[in-house]
Amino acid sequence: MELDLGTASLPFQFDLQRKGDSSWSATIHNASEAIQVEDITLDRDSFLMRMPLFDSEFRGVVQNDSTITGEWANHLKGPDYRIPFVARAGQRHRFNGPADGMGRFAGTWETHFSAGTTDAYDAIGLFEQGPEGRVTGTFVTETGDYRFLEGSVHQDSMRLSCFDGSHAFLFNAHIRGDSLVGLFQSGTHWKEPWVAVRNPSFHLRNPDSLTFLKEGYDMADFSFPDLDGRMVSPHDARYKGKVLLLQVMGSWCPNCVDETRLLKDIHEQYANRGLDVIAIAFEKYSEKEQAIDALRRFRKTLGITYPIVHAGMATKEEAANKLPFLDHIMSYPTCIFVDRAGKVRRIRTGFYGPGTGRHFESYRHNLQLFVEQLLAEPVV
Repeated sequence: MELDLGTASLPFQFDLQRKGDSSWSATIHNASEAIQVEDITLDRDSFLMRMPLFDSEFRGVVQNDSTITGEWANHLKGPDYRIPFVARAGQRHRFNGPADGMGRFAGTWETHFSAGTTDAYDAIGLFEQGPEGRVTGTFVTETGDYRFLEGSVHQDSMRLSCFDGSHAFLFNAHIRGDSLVGLFQSGTHWKEPWVAVRNPSFHLRNPDSLTFLKEGYDMADFSFPDLDGRMVSPHDARYKGKVLLLQVMGSWCPNCVDETRLLKDIHEQYANRGLDVIAIAFEKYSEKEQAIDALRRFRKTLGITYPIVHAGMATKEEAANKLPFLDHIMSYPTCIFVDRAGKVRRIRTGFYGPGTGRHFESYRHNLQLFVEQLLAEPVV
């Protein structure tokens, strides 16, 4: 499939399978990620594919036995956010054109997006280059990562893309001396330049140093309704003496999905030793019922058993008002670690997901060690 961004095409690959006589399923591929899509309707020449977690869908027309055309609509970005697409069967290469793997793109790159502007931010580019010009990788930023990117190399140029139902990312880069000079496009709404130099020792700020408790606070204090209308607070009797992870998140956020999968595993592993989790959701729907429906779909799809509470709209102002004990919310997700005495011991900004490889594995290992440390402390 190719999304028409106007000035460029964003490609990704998917498999479409018939299930029985009338139902269909699909698998969307981004490097090692495989997204299962079950909500698909093929009725005569009409094609409808709804993404499982994010409020977006493909509506198209089957032109012949190998071509579907239509539009991808991302409803969270507004009723008019639509991008034309064409899907062609049998095309196995992500990008058209030659790929030879001659360029040397593998490695760790110190990266600067929108340098010299008010939108500037730093990142770490992580790329692996395989045979026949295939390249995979991601960018790690202080607020998260760009998840599973996949593409190809041809001589001094590299192309990468990703589609997950929320993100539609396209990266182009060229080698210029010892640097990479690139352009990043996110759907049709965002475009920015980036430059990178090879630097395996480059580091971002410590994610545990970016969000703080305000002066005078040592505990997390809130009370929000869960998806069934029951009020939930970290001061509830059921959490007394427990270690508590408070995840500030949104169902619209792919990095939050990645962190939720990890927290779900950690919760299942340590719940019987006194660990619990509360997800604090800030949604992009102004209508409460729409937000609750999205969170219920999120809970069901990921199999979450701990409470999800709805705190309000996903704006910095709303988050600041609803969580006044924090100096600011810099990123979704943000994870707050509360010990058995109810004291905040750590605040982690952003999340390095499985697309970051060793960064993800390192965080998962350190998360388990820190949770075990908190659980080993005496119950107050």
